[in-house]
Amino acid sequence: MAIDVKAALAADPAVRELSWTERDVMLYHLGLGVGENTRDPAELRWVYEKNLRVLPTFALVAGQGISAGDVPQAGLSLPGIDIDLRTILHGGQSLTVHAPIPASGWARVSSRVADVWDKGKAAVIVLEQTATDSGGNPLWTTGMQIWARDEGGFGGSPGPESVATMPDREPDRVLVSRTGTAQALLYRLSGDLNPLHADPEFAAAAGFERPILHGLASYGVVCKAVVDGMLDGDPTRLRHYAVRFAGSLYPGDTVETAVWQEGDRLTLRATCPDRAGQPVLTQATMEVTG
Repeated sequence: MAIDVKAALAADPAVRELSWTERDVMLYHLGLGVGENTRDPAELRWVYEKNLRVLPTFALVAGQGISAGDVPQAGLSLPGIDIDLRTILHGGQSLTVHAPIPASGWARVSSRVADVWDKGKAAVIVLEQTATDSGGNPLWTTGMQIWARDEGGFGGSPGPESVATMPDREPDRVLVSRTGTAQALLYRLSGDLNPLHADPEFAAAAGFERPILHGLASYGVVCKAVVDGMLDGDPTRLRHYAVRFAGSLYPGDTVETAVWQEGDRLTLRATCPDRAGQPVLTQATMEVTG
């Protein structure tokens, strides 16, 4: 078996120190398709160092971009886990923001396998990361669900049941985001060099007609749409953001994000109108302030 559950869960957390600069932040935002209209001050604040704002989802790539030094290698390096990249998909993602992320900074990140769920034909690896600043103050906590095909059936817990509940009314807003045809190639420079997002032959072997956009890119695209469209462009108002990845995007696809607001809670549903409204993000929620 390629997953040793006991070893994965018993392993000590991996701790590393990372840093980032304004260049990393701007490159990340460009990888989300930001900045097409350079005359728009609202767009420029995401990609120009003057009064640069940081999208909270940058936390998922902090310390992995152009300021990291050596080019990161594609792979999944976790204790007790040795699986083929072609068998994995990013199933879900959560982010809790404890403090505004600075445009340049330093953090200590602790990573651990928090759980491994048995879904029968597949396994779900739950990876948790926590980040603190130089004073030990919490910056962010992330939870990643990695879906590994053909790795289930080991008799483990199937994990919690999750049921999507959508408001029984029309959304308060529908936000439209257009991705670029080269967006995956740009986004991967922020650290995720999985060839699934660049190599046509590798993508075909994984069952896709061509390279797909990173799941975390669609996660960031939707986050920016909501920050701009619902939070007055203020990223510090976002406190928690969780989604399940329901379908892949190809670079160049359009994303439509329906938003329902109930107080400080937003319910989201992202779909791709280019492919008959295929779901992209489901079971998606945000907790916001103000």
